[in-house]
Amino acid sequence: MQLSTVILPVRRWSEGGRAVWQHAEELGFHTAYTYDHLSWRTFRDQTWFGAVPTLTAAAAATSRMRLGTLVTSPNFRHPVTLAKELISLDDISDGRITLGIGAGGNGFDATALGQEQWSPRERADRFAEFVPLLDKLLSQDVVSHEGTHYSADEVRNIPGCVQRPRLPFAVAATGPRGLKLAARHGQAWVTTGDPKVVAQGGTSADSRNAVRGQIERLGKACAELGREPGELRKIMLSGFTPDRPLDSVDAFVDFAGAYAELGFDELVLHWPIADSVFEADLAVFERIATEGAAQLAGE
Repeated sequence: MQLSTVILPVRRWSEGGRAVWQHAEELGFHTAYTYDHLSWRTFRDQTWFGAVPTLTAAAAATSRMRLGTLVTSPNFRHPVTLAKELISLDDISDGRITLGIGAGGNGFDATALGQEQWSPRERADRFAEFVPLLDKLLSQDVVSHEGTHYSADEVRNIPGCVQRPRLPFAVAATGPRGLKLAARHGQAWVTTGDPKVVAQGGTSADSRNAVRGQIERLGKACAELGREPGELRKIMLSGFTPDRPLDSVDAFVDFAGAYAELGFDELVLHWPIADSVFEADLAVFERIATEGAAQLAGE
């Protein structure tokens, strides 16, 4: 299992922002992701920078670690403009970008551009159109498409991605339509668990059982398309289950081991942020990144 982190864009680059991304590489994280939101929950009235400029700066400040979004959504993105930015970012990073992508939710991004909040059905419809068009835009030099929600008119994306045929997609999904998109277009699948488990006061075991069900449904979606489920990497974004993996190295090892047994290839931890829902002891976090990761690797 590979260990990654997600660094929220809450620090000025000259006041610790650059240092955090460089430290993540020093600690040996496989990938450092960031959220692609205009603002997010309790951080709405606090410092929050854009994902693509942040990742561009991180690409220039690092050299080995992969970088990515976790996740981008159609809430305020259009496939045509997003594709151009991603191709540029993939070039600047020398092919180190992964696009985490999901249908989006009902947060601040959902109405920031002045639109009415989409119904769950419309959100799924848009996502089902967004992902295939983005796939084409990132893998073909010239694309034209006329859709219900998104269109492209002779769009040029030359020279394309450094990674061929395009940069990888990590598709966040739990519903049947999203899982089919992950099975068809994804190089990885992302989950945060089942929010109903937390809302209902469920246990860690309940959470793992819910995720096990998600994996089974993903396998069925792959089978329907004639794809081997093992071809799709499985990514767990922690922090949204009843578990507390950042309390200690032992707690992390137990948590990671349980999800490794479920078949996950990558575990993502939130970089600690003081006075927030992601508050944690940085010294313990650093030990997890080194000692905990070494235990998982059997070193």
